[in-house]
Order: sequence, then structure tokens, then C-alpha cells
Amino acid sequence: MKIYLYMDEDVMDKKLIATLRSNSVDVLTAREAKMIDQDDDKHLDYATEHNRVLVSFNMGDFQNLHKQYLKVGKSHAGIILSAQQKYSIGEYARRMLRLVAAKSAEDMRDHIEFLSDWVE
Repeated sequence: MKIYLYMDEDVMDKKLIATLRSNSVDVLTAREAKMIDQDDDKHLDYATEHNRVLVSFNMGDFQNLHKQYLKVGKSHAGIILSAQQKYSIGEYARRMLRLVAAKSAEDMRDHIEFLSDWVE
């Protein structure tokens, strides 16, 4: 099954989203989901309830949340993390496109991927 993305508030760049969508990636933003100003766990729960992999620049908080979920046996649909302002929008898009082409929704379940690992 292919990956569907949920972009939290940090990652809602219009150009990035447009690029992903123009490459047939299903993207839902926190704004579209009416999830602005929600806590991180609410974003992750929302993404999981809708079978979407959460994408965020909030690396520390989501790494901790991932560990907490696994510790208590709670599942999530997956997390993609990157440092903010590390790459151009084009580079973020290229890395994300490589990742979604290579991984399935099943591969991402309860897993974190770092965009820094998705270089050509």
C-alpha cells in the first residue's frame, strides 16, 4: 500500500506540497485537517487514524513521542523527520519522493525515517 502523508504545521510549505501533489503523492496538511495549534500527540494520533505518515521538522519531540508510543504498545502510521531549513524546497521534495517511492505504508508503521538518509 502506498504512503499517504500528513504535514504538520512546521512543514506546510505551499511549493513543497504542490511539488509532491504534482508527483501523485497524497498530502494532507494540518491546516486542511483543521489541526492547527494542536499538541504533537494529537497530530500523530490524527495522522494514524487516517492512515497517514506524519511529516515534521520537530525532530526531538517526535523522536520522544515515537519512543513513548512504542514503550506503552501504542502504534502509529510512521514519522518522517528532517531538520528545518537544512535543504532547499526542491531538495526536500526530491528526498521525500525517493522515500515514498521506496517505502510502503506497512514499512512505515511504527517507524521513523530521516530525510537526511535519503540522498541520491
